[in-house]
Amino acid sequence: MFAMGFTEYGGTEVLRTLDVPEPEPGPGEVRVRVKAVGVNPIDWKLRSGAMAGFRPVQFPYVPGIELAGVVDRVGEGVPDLRAGDEVLGPAVAAYAELAIARAEQVLAKPEQVPWELAAALPVASETAYRMLAHVSPAAGQTVLVHGAAGGVGSVATAFAVADGVRVVGTAGEVNHDYLRSLGAVPVTYGEGWPERVRAAAPEGVDAVLDTAGRGVIEESVALAGGPDRVVTIADPGAQRLGVKFSSGLTEPRSYHREGIGRALELIAQDRLPLPIWRAYPLVEAPLAHRASEEGHLRGKIVLIVES
Repeated sequence: MFAMGFTEYGGTEVLRTLDVPEPEPGPGEVRVRVKAVGVNPIDWKLRSGAMAGFRPVQFPYVPGIELAGVVDRVGEGVPDLRAGDEVLGPAVAAYAELAIARAEQVLAKPEQVPWELAAALPVASETAYRMLAHVSPAAGQTVLVHGAAGGVGSVATAFAVADGVRVVGTAGEVNHDYLRSLGAVPVTYGEGWPERVRAAAPEGVDAVLDTAGRGVIEESVALAGGPDRVVTIADPGAQRLGVKFSSGLTEPRSYHREGIGRALELIAQDRLPLPIWRAYPLVEAPLAHRASEEGHLRGKIVLIVES
């Protein structure tokens, strides 16, 4: 089958078309004919070799950890799904025509949710749900979200606002109106951001979610009053300060269904306008990686798989 992958570490030029065997679902798994797949930083970090020291891959490697598509084949012990069901959820090797997903982690795709949006939801919603679970902000409290206009930041902001939490979000000025539409108070990132946060939240900040990893941890700890009220998904070095570095590899699998389910609820209520920054054909995955690496995006990048 057709896939996009790489046979060596390197820049976007190593990401190319591959002809790989069709995967077969094992017990508790389903095979999905992919309609769209989300692009995440982990995809190009693995491709570049930046994570080879602690998460090497076996070549040839096909990226892609989230998808939306149609169930094509069902493995043993899967009573609730059948061929033809439209689903979204986490997966493996999803830059391809067919990919494998755990049946317990996928959800039915609502008819009104387009394929591009469905593919953009799984990772962002699970990660946002997980980050908020670590700090458990209560209604009326204030949370600072770094990188609030990105995929994870957007969903985390929407989740928090829906629960009655006040959100202050850092972003470039071009994204400030977008953050206001989510119900957040925007502040500009960069030099002087702590002072701008204090001006926006003079009563203080109760917790901090770092989705951006731009050297903000020390000041965030000071703002939140301690490392236990700060969580990051982008700065592993934060652990030296006692800050939780959260990775989906070590968290409960239940967060996937819970996070995606919460996102679908808010979409149905028109309270989660997660934008698609750009949708590329699968063969243009190198361009999508380049855009993701450059950052400063609003929402998510997705790849469309033509079948």
